Amino acid sequence: MVGVGIVGASGYTSSELMRLLIQHPAGFELTLVTSETYTGQRVDRVLPNLRGLVDLYFEKLEIEKLKDRVNVVVLAVPHKVAMDFVPRILDQDLRVVDFSADYRLNEAEVYEEWYQVEHTDAERMTKAVYGIPEQYRDRIPSAQLVANPGCYPTGSILALAPLVKTHLIDNKSIIIDSKSGISGAGSKAKEVTHYPNRESNSTAYGLVTHRHTPEIEQELSAIAGETVMVNFTPHLVPMTRGILTTTYANLAVSTTTADILDHYCCTYAEEPFVQVLDIGEYPQTKAVLGSNFCHVGLEVDPRTNRVIVMSTIDNLVKGAAGAVVQNLNLMYGLTETAGLMSPGLMP
Repeated sequence: MVGVGIVGASGYTSSELMRLLIQHPAGFELTLVTSETYTGQRVDRVLPNLRGLVDLYFEKLEIEKLKDRVNVVVLAVPHKVAMDFVPRILDQDLRVVDFSADYRLNEAEVYEEWYQVEHTDAERMTKAVYGIPEQYRDRIPSAQLVANPGCYPTGSILALAPLVKTHLIDNKSIIIDSKSGISGAGSKAKEVTHYPNRESNSTAYGLVTHRHTPEIEQELSAIAGETVMVNFTPHLVPMTRGILTTTYANLAVSTTTADILDHYCCTYAEEPFVQVLDIGEYPQTKAVLGSNFCHVGLEVDPRTNRVIVMSTIDNLVKGAAGAVVQNLNLMYGLTETAGLMSPGLMP
């Protein structure tokens, strides 16, 4: 049995991870959860959806003693904090899956430009494995440090990877428009998440400065074998969870919707969590709610010679906690789909 510890366990993504782990058929035991805010309180009183299912108390983090309690640590702490914790955890011969952005990028200079803080563990950035199994399934099983992808990048990369890899599009013409539920902003109260400011209200944010941009560009560039630059605009919409991503790109060849769909079906034929929709069928967030699935649909516009590719994910599952479980399954030699095959919650 693999002992799993969650550091910073009271937020939305961590509570979702606990929900998934307690249903896991085999392999993992939740042995430690820490929270500075709720130290000493029962988990299932702070997170009532787990009542009667998690018999643990939130503890104060004693980072040097983790090796006595767990085999793998899931870090659910803010960026900058993670880079302080990771070296101290890895030195205990433990493995880490990091929710934060501290190890997603390969270059400290890029990180510092977009996050405006110094990276103090640049050497490990190049050793971390970016945790999107659809691209790095061969590297994740042996990884000591897995950088869990951001939610927006997950939807964007899965939508665009088949096109950039085969150069069916002009890789410098990509526009990404994403619409996210408010849970992506985290569980701490803020003006932007205040109910009167969100109900019946949609807004763009982070134009040309959103920190997921270099993550998307890095991974698409690796897939394409050339530099890829994108325009990425995220939006908050009045729903709790889910991301709809719509991408636009100029076609490099003349083709049809049916031909591109065939290409996507071949690319993702062996991927258990990527479902390519039929011609004329488009993704909807409700269909993947609570699931680890990504739905992809597309349309070619012959008038403008562009292709439009859409994806939907649940930002808290495939975009966060579900990806952690998928990565843990690979890291410990379990069936990749274990504990993750639940369908979306419609209606």
